[in-house]
Amino acid sequence: MISIANTMKHITTSLIVFLSILITSSSFSQEVQKIKWLTWNEAIEQQKKDLKIFNETGEGVEKVPPKKIFLDVYTSWCGWCKRMDATTFSDPTIIQIMNQYFYPVKMDAEMKENIVFNDHTFINPNPEGKRSTHQFAASILDYGLSYPSYVLLDENTNRLTIYKGYKQVDDLLGILLFFGKNQHLSYKQGIEKQIELQNSQQSGQ
Repeated sequence: MISIANTMKHITTSLIVFLSILITSSSFSQEVQKIKWLTWNEAIEQQKKDLKIFNETGEGVEKVPPKKIFLDVYTSWCGWCKRMDATTFSDPTIIQIMNQYFYPVKMDAEMKENIVFNDHTFINPNPEGKRSTHQFAASILDYGLSYPSYVLLDENTNRLTIYKGYKQVDDLLGILLFFGKNQHLSYKQGIEKQIELQNSQQSGQ
């Protein structure tokens, strides 16, 4: 009986250790698998830093270009914004692609802090008021104040496009890959060639 008791005690102890390791590993994995959200200033500084390194990298060395910026514009009262966080932004594939190709930024459209960008200071005109929109949020959304909205900016902080509303995983994944892998450049070139061809055909008639 002593032998059986000792054996059961050993098995129980081993099981507890195993479960502890499993829980710890699972917690660590869940902690890692998150979008690495930045502030606007953090993203701009990181992009400038990476662009400087890219431009200064000599020939014969692999050059890693800076990432694009994915800007999630939300408000504290936006239900669809919260649903995006709970669903699409928590999807492992979205997390991987977002962190790989973008500097992800979360921006409260009603934030109180000033933002200095392109030598201009943007403010919230009524920071203590209810639902007062920040000037920068209004500007970067072309005053189309709909939440959530997503703004994609290129490696030089030029705005590429704006998307609005809740996005399913497949929808957002398509957007991230289209711009992250620079497929938008090929698409743009294709459109330009079609326009050039049409113009040449019309001029030849």
